[in-house]
Amino acid sequence: MSDEAKKHAALRAIEFIQDGQVVGLGTGSTAKFAIEGIAMRVREGLNIAAVATSLATERMARELGISIIDLNDVPGIDIAIDGADEVDQSFNMIKGGGGALTREKLVALASVKRVFIVDEQKLVTILGEAWPVPVEVLPFAWTRSALMLNALGCVASLRLDQDKPFVTDNGNYILDCKFAAITNPAELEKAIKLIPGVLESGLFAGIADVLIVGFDDHAEIRERVP
Repeated sequence: MSDEAKKHAALRAIEFIQDGQVVGLGTGSTAKFAIEGIAMRVREGLNIAAVATSLATERMARELGISIIDLNDVPGIDIAIDGADEVDQSFNMIKGGGGALTREKLVALASVKRVFIVDEQKLVTILGEAWPVPVEVLPFAWTRSALMLNALGCVASLRLDQDKPFVTDNGNYILDCKFAAITNPAELEKAIKLIPGVLESGLFAGIADVLIVGFDDHAEIRERVP
């Protein structure tokens, strides 16, 4: 996804934000453009509070003058804006390339409206053919979790950062699980969640309300049919 496509999609996404709302801020390169756009609107007088999905997003938002609050301090979120790695025709998604999948899912599920920014290359017929499913697991028994994940039909690999395990903001590890194809995302999401040691998976089944598909010269809004 080019920077221009990201910008077009992000600017369309933030048009959904209204004065006085609580806004969920996603994580990643695409969400970065949305955060910058929101900050510009804040400087122009938009009054919002935001819940960040990662420490990196929180730092960036604070530096740009966006008021950050804790998810525990609000009854809910009005709108969440985030990116995605893959989206199928039913708006099921794979997320977590940046490792913030647990907080991203919590923020999305706490939100009334969920807007996700993608480019056309991320629209797929079947999930999993290009992207692995990230799964956040406890370091204490990540090898046991990996064995049980493999039994679901994937190859689970520990995500590394400079030859050491990648550590999430929650202090956990990520297993990237490569499936041949995911024909029933909702069922697989539930099966993964039942594995001991698993905190959350990067499968987001039935969560997205709106997709903003970015192109180099424009963006398209697509809404999920209930």
